[in-house]
Amino acid sequence: MNKKILIVYTGGTIGMKSSERGYVPITGFEHLIRERLDHSHHALLPHFDLIELSPLIDSANLSTNHWASMVEPIIKLQNNYDGFIVLHGTDTMAYSASALSFMLQGLNKPVIFTGSQIPLSELRNDALDNLITSMLLAIEEVINEVCVYFSGRLLRGNRSSKVKATGLDAFDSPNFPWLGQIGLNIELHANLFLPESNETFKVPNFTDGAVSIVPIYPGINGDIITAINSDKKCKAIILRSYGVGNLPDQNSSLIQALTKASDSGTVLVNISQCLQADIRQGQYACSAVLNDIGVISGAEMTLEAAFSKLHFLTATEASNATIKHKFPIALSGEINR
Repeated sequence: MNKKILIVYTGGTIGMKSSERGYVPITGFEHLIRERLDHSHHALLPHFDLIELSPLIDSANLSTNHWASMVEPIIKLQNNYDGFIVLHGTDTMAYSASALSFMLQGLNKPVIFTGSQIPLSELRNDALDNLITSMLLAIEEVINEVCVYFSGRLLRGNRSSKVKATGLDAFDSPNFPWLGQIGLNIELHANLFLPESNETFKVPNFTDGAVSIVPIYPGINGDIITAINSDKKCKAIILRSYGVGNLPDQNSSLIQALTKASDSGTVLVNISQCLQADIRQGQYACSAVLNDIGVISGAEMTLEAAFSKLHFLTATEASNATIKHKFPIALSGEINR
């Protein structure tokens, strides 16, 4: 096989080992990968190089500035490889896959995020199968976008969410079909992949705190919104509302705080707390007020996609008007618009 891929190892469970304080990332993971692949039909796999980020991270420690370190080698070496794999911890994999989908618009090559629930160093693990299958997917010419592969499921990266903390089938795509399922055969749904597009790579300077998330709950006080909005770094707030976008419109403290935040220029986005949902602001009277305030519907976007998209837009667009205009429009298949 003449095809060649690049593996970007960021850390995560797949490359961890046990310590007195629990699992920790280990360096020199390439040696372990090649050792494990020596016991498989490695001649049928593509050749690969591996870049190990430094420092390695447990994905629970992910910061927005890590996204640049993940995407930069892919952009720099895009012409040297047929596809790419990003080995990543599961806790924040969907956030990073979403972020890279916006940064790599028009790459037109596979970028496969994967990891595992059990480290490759353990005798019994899900890591080797996820890795081998991802290597095969990374040379599939029909795939031209950022995906997550996990436990037989190929998902659009910005449609994926971690839905199980310990199950091996940890990821799903609640509001969009799987791009493929891998069992006895690799079955890819060519009609679902993004069409080829022109390259528009951007690696902005992200700012931690530029986007905040506020869940709606009974008795919420508007002081929470006021406090977040007082932080000069905050440019956007995601409201995690009930059902199809409802919130307590009789809660004057909350409504007044949201109105002041919107008037001050903060971008407000509404997504649902439900895993499977589509925001319909105004279907119920209690959400009609959000249209008056200027809150933007997140439609069926996942939390991870909405969060990373707002980070991308606030880092690349100068005006709030442009951010509000672009957010409801699909940039990389994250929304049905």
